[in-house]
Amino acid sequence: MERTQAIAAVFEPVHALSTFEETVERLGTAIRLGLLGAGERLPPERELADRLGISRSTLRQAITTLVQSGHLISLRGRSGGTFVTESPPLADRPPPTLAGEWRERLDWRMVVETGSAGLAAERISEAELERLEALVDEMESGYDQFDIYRRADVRFHLAIAEAARVPRLVAAMTDVQDAMSVLIAFIAHPPAVLAEANRQHTQIVSALRRGDRARAVGTVRKHLEGTEHILAGLMPQ
Repeated sequence: MERTQAIAAVFEPVHALSTFEETVERLGTAIRLGLLGAGERLPPERELADRLGISRSTLRQAITTLVQSGHLISLRGRSGGTFVTESPPLADRPPPTLAGEWRERLDWRMVVETGSAGLAAERISEAELERLEALVDEMESGYDQFDIYRRADVRFHLAIAEAARVPRLVAAMTDVQDAMSVLIAFIAHPPAVLAEANRQHTQIVSALRRGDRARAVGTVRKHLEGTEHILAGLMPQ
């Protein structure tokens, strides 16, 4: 399992007042975003309950819910355990009913993403740049398989937030990407649109590599505005 700040946030202790609901939300969001990938095995029950700071009975209840919703599968036997299903849902909520709702989400995304890019341009490491480049290549292989593309896309944007070195920004980016997964699940994903978006990803990496804060922020802004145009044309009203 890839150890990143985003994964670490998934397994932080759950708030005591809503242990079951938050556990379901936490794991379900991580699966939708691809932070817990298809076929990936969850930690053993005792370990996972300890890491989340919840009882094993609460954990079992949450896992049962996610099995029933198609996110997880539980297998018995020596090689058994709890696994992410091979085709987990990318989004499972209804589309927003009001245009203002999804536009507000896009405005919040603009703030989080441009802020992350500005700080990342000053703080990103060579290893993080190489990771971004690998994710661009992964997205390129997924123009005809949106599940592959989207999961790499999520990790790309989260990696930029991680490079900003502000843990709360990573949490905000996780929320942003979850909201975007809900929105884009209701539109078509033509390969040409994905290829153009990924070309912009390449430009973002180039600006980050040069440490060009203004160019990084400007390119991210252009990238997000492109998504807004696509949504404006395809989002059910």
